[in-house]
Amino acid sequence: MANSKNHNEMSFLDHLEELRWHLIRSTIAVVLIGLVAFIMKDFIFDTVIFGPKRPDFPTYKLFCHLSKMLGFSEAFCGTEPLFRIQSREMAGQFSAHIWTSIWAGFIVGFPYILYEMWKFISPGLYTKEKNNARGFIFIASVLFFTGVLFGYYVVAPLSINFLGGYQVSKEVFNDIDLGSYISTVRAAVIACGLVFELPIIIFFLTKIGLVTPEVLKKYRKISLVVVLIVSAVITPPDVASQIIVAIPILVLYQVSIYISGYVIRQEAKKNKKNAKSS
Repeated sequence: MANSKNHNEMSFLDHLEELRWHLIRSTIAVVLIGLVAFIMKDFIFDTVIFGPKRPDFPTYKLFCHLSKMLGFSEAFCGTEPLFRIQSREMAGQFSAHIWTSIWAGFIVGFPYILYEMWKFISPGLYTKEKNNARGFIFIASVLFFTGVLFGYYVVAPLSINFLGGYQVSKEVFNDIDLGSYISTVRAAVIACGLVFELPIIIFFLTKIGLVTPEVLKKYRKISLVVVLIVSAVITPPDVASQIIVAIPILVLYQVSIYISGYVIRQEAKKNKKNAKSS
């Protein structure tokens, strides 16, 4: 089998075959976890998916308390749901059930997907490179789940509270389609999970020479403007909500600069050591 061969002796087709099996195992893991999520329908939908639309969601309680304390608008202190959710397609609820289960499988199975990806990449790395990247799966998983929680408890509720209660006229009622609501929650959760992987991405981009700390510092002001624009789009039109969303992203960007600098220094030390030994 291809897995039993020395990695350096494997042909291009052997690498493709190995990649295919990693993808197959990852897909099986997602499907198996998705089946569990499919069975746990009541918890997944009633508790998790529809949680952010309820007035008693923890985020709304916290923001209501902060708003009262700071003298801001009490937009988060409602007692009634802002809108109803409807399904206008014959297979709408069944399709939502299936696809939500698959996405739940992807989110929960993310560490295993990283593990399979690492198993495919790691044979091509030197021993020192493997040691430097030790803890990759753990750190990347922690960052992803931190982003998922931030998206679920911050971005999704802010978006739902604003968009669900927005009206161009009293003549228009907000009866939100099931698919539209789920896509809003899913986009907030998945996007934040991936955005929180920024330090890991910068680490590898720096390793291959595509990014430097100088480049990141040069575009920091532009990044700040982009982050504030994105925060303004996905949050209610008040400064406090925009700052809450923007701060973690800006912190991640600054951390990425430090990580890039660390990688550059390590590479410089290695090159200096190799020059002396030669």
